[in-house]
Amino acid sequence: MPSPDAPERTRDALRAAHLYYMQDLTMEAIASELHTSRSSVSRMLAFARETGLVDIQIRSPLEVPGRLAAAVRARFGVTAHVIPVPDSTSDVDRLERVALSAARTLTSFVDSNMSLGIAWGSTVSAISRHLTPKPTHNSSIVQLNGAGNTQTTGIAYASEILHRFGSNFDADVQQFPVPAFFDDPATKQMMWRERSTRRLLDIQSHLDIVLFGVGSPLAEVPSRVYMGGYLDEPDYSALVDDGVVGDIATVFYRADGSTNGIAMNARASGPSFETLRRAPRRVCVVAGISKLPSLQGALAAGLVTDLFIDETTARGLVA
Repeated sequence: MPSPDAPERTRDALRAAHLYYMQDLTMEAIASELHTSRSSVSRMLAFARETGLVDIQIRSPLEVPGRLAAAVRARFGVTAHVIPVPDSTSDVDRLERVALSAARTLTSFVDSNMSLGIAWGSTVSAISRHLTPKPTHNSSIVQLNGAGNTQTTGIAYASEILHRFGSNFDADVQQFPVPAFFDDPATKQMMWRERSTRRLLDIQSHLDIVLFGVGSPLAEVPSRVYMGGYLDEPDYSALVDDGVVGDIATVFYRADGSTNGIAMNARASGPSFETLRRAPRRVCVVAGISKLPSLQGALAAGLVTDLFIDETTARGLVA
């Protein structure tokens, strides 16, 4: 429940933002006009940005991120958002900075009467923590792949991510309560014939946006699929034998983007790449050079329309 002074706080933040961004007043001048302190003005402006009252966009065609974004677009045909991050930054901090930028921009992609498909994982979890509130109506957040394994149902982990998105956009949440990987492909096929499951599969095939990271067994920030008890030693061996470089929503692929003949995919709960490509906007978020092989495979598969990527990894991508 919002605090009693929420409307007053919003009003003050709006006034401070207008004076700062539209009238070019200094924080000292705003503090004087509003009869408050400079630190209070700083908090008002931060509140305005965090709650979506202010939308800041940066376009830098002549700077390094702008040149890298143009190079990625020319080579791969995707819209790239290159986030400046020092090379010395740890992969944990790198992910947080990229996730923050992706979350701020994602808000402008989502609107009323839209459906957003979510592939849970470390990257999307980080994005969910930085979302800027934007109320919509008749919109939905859809889970793309199951989260259960032999150790946990996965419901708590996946639903926390989904409900952050749902609360942020005032959207209905559609969960997908199945295992991440079935023990037997035949069990999956039977489950996929159930009407309740077919309803979710139909929703997944008509999404407006999909949001995903790329899973990688090599990443310094471990991908959830590879560290959450979802795979055992025979599974890892099978992935190596099949030349797998990564996964998206628990569907594995090779460096050329192909998925055919990969044994694990017959047991995976995630949507086929054909289904993903039906979504008009497909947002991929990647942080860390160790995920470069996985990203290259996703690009080869034609799965990405919008890419959020740190500057170091972007340089490696276009090198």
